[in-house]
Amino acid sequence: MLRLIALLAALCAVAHGCPTILTKSQWGGRAATCRTAMVTPVTYVVVHHTEGTACTTQAACITQAKNIQSYHMNSNAWCDIGYSFLVGEDGNAYEGRGWTSVGAHAPNYNSNSIGISVFGSFTSSNPNTAAINAVKSLISCGVTKGYIKSAYILKGHRNVTATDCPGNTVYNTVKTWPRFQA
Repeated sequence: MLRLIALLAALCAVAHGCPTILTKSQWGGRAATCRTAMVTPVTYVVVHHTEGTACTTQAACITQAKNIQSYHMNSNAWCDIGYSFLVGEDGNAYEGRGWTSVGAHAPNYNSNSIGISVFGSFTSSNPNTAAINAVKSLISCGVTKGYIKSAYILKGHRNVTATDCPGNTVYNTVKTWPRFQA
C-alpha cells in the first residue's frame, strides 16, 4: 500500500515539477500538538542536516523521520518535528511541518522560512545526487506553488545561528547555488 501511495505521489509530483513528497500520514508521523500558520510566500529557505544516520531507502528514511520527530517532540518538548521537510538519499522529501506551518528549525527565521533538512551528517561528504536534486526540486516546487518567493534568499543553518549545520560539505555545495546569501 505504501508503494502505491508513493507511486501516486510521484505521478502527481511530476505534473507539478516537485519531488515525491511523502505526507506525514504517509510516513506514519504523529499529529502536531499545536500549529501556527505561516504567511506565504516566505523569503528564506534554510538548509540543514540532521546529524544523524543517513538513509538510502524509503523504509530507512521513514524510520529516521519518526526518530527525529520523537526526539523533537519528546526531548525538545516541541509540538511537532522542527523542519518543514526532510530529504533522504532515496530522493524523496518527507513532510515535517510542511509549507504553511511555522517551523522550529532556525531562530528568528522560523516564521519566514522553509527549513529543509537532509537525513545524515555531512561534515566531510555530500549526500548523493538524488538527495541534492530533491532539495533543489523542493525549493523550485515551493516557488512554483507560491509558498516561497521567486526572489527567495537561500541560507545554510549556520548563517542564521551559531552551529556547524548543515555540515561543511553540504554548506560548501549550497553556497554555489543560485540565490545563496551568507
